[in-house]
Amino acid sequence: MNHSPEYPELSCYLLPGHTQTPVDAVAEAQQAEALGLGKVWLSERFDVKDAGVICSAALSTTKHIKVATGATNVHTRHPMVLATMASSLHYLSGGRFELGLARGVGIRNQLMGLENVTNQQLVDCIGILRRLWHGEKVMYEGPAGNLPYLSMGDWVDADIPLHFVGFGPKSLRFAGQHFDGVHLHTFITDHGLRRARALVEEGCEAAGRDPGSVKIWSVLATAVEPSEEDFLRKFVARMATYMQAPGYAEMLIALNEWDPKVLEVFRADTIVQSMAGGIDSVATLEQLAHIQTLIPDEWLPAASGSSQDCARAWRNQLNNGADGIVIHGSTPADFAPVVSAYAAL
Repeated sequence: MNHSPEYPELSCYLLPGHTQTPVDAVAEAQQAEALGLGKVWLSERFDVKDAGVICSAALSTTKHIKVATGATNVHTRHPMVLATMASSLHYLSGGRFELGLARGVGIRNQLMGLENVTNQQLVDCIGILRRLWHGEKVMYEGPAGNLPYLSMGDWVDADIPLHFVGFGPKSLRFAGQHFDGVHLHTFITDHGLRRARALVEEGCEAAGRDPGSVKIWSVLATAVEPSEEDFLRKFVARMATYMQAPGYAEMLIALNEWDPKVLEVFRADTIVQSMAGGIDSVATLEQLAHIQTLIPDEWLPAASGSSQDCARAWRNQLNNGADGIVIHGSTPADFAPVVSAYAAL
């Protein structure tokens, strides 16, 4: 029996960030379901956060909430293996699984001996997945590999939503052409969110698709009454780490239409240059306090303050073009008071 969640537009991450205790995903999924959220997302990591395993655990210990990857890749599993993982989770859960895909991180691809994923490879892969999920036989040779004959059986008939996880302007147009949803990124401004919606709609129109058919999920860092240390670690350190990564912050700057000189000054700073690793992993609080002076306030859009302040920030995302919100940087136990305040709105 279908059960509609109270807040289908609200979602959160399972196991946000690094974890050594993947079993926590079970309690987090159950808590999110109890709060009335519509979905949880699992960002795969190659340690103890395997997408199939964790999503299975979350789906088999909940009753109504949807579980999505946010994200996995098309080239770390053979297309048949990826199709099988997704269809297994779909049938296991009565249709509550959704597949979020990303291109992958260039440096990690190199370390794993994998080529970077091209747009054509991604398009061909999702076409193969959709055909297999509807009982078709696939014979293919092209960017996605040499696949002489793939079939899951003609009885298979699974409609599994496909989300694209990305935020560059070109990527958003691409997502509008080919995917069912778009999962954005932390620290996108109201202006950037409206631009994201417009870019996705451009892609939809170019492909002859209904512009309203692609759901946009904004990612909003959330912290109720954060201490100074919480603010530095959850917001400043996270943004600073994005700004360290070559080519990464540039996409956020392009979408939000920020001043790129801020990034130049940041990267030239002696303390930033002294970091032997990701700032969120290695910086002291004293160093983070200095780094905060290099990042304008408007570069840290987030839900912060009282529960009511955070709830209004969530609502604001929906008013600026998002169909749903991915609560970031907080577990269900952390943001439960915000859900109550959101209900009161």
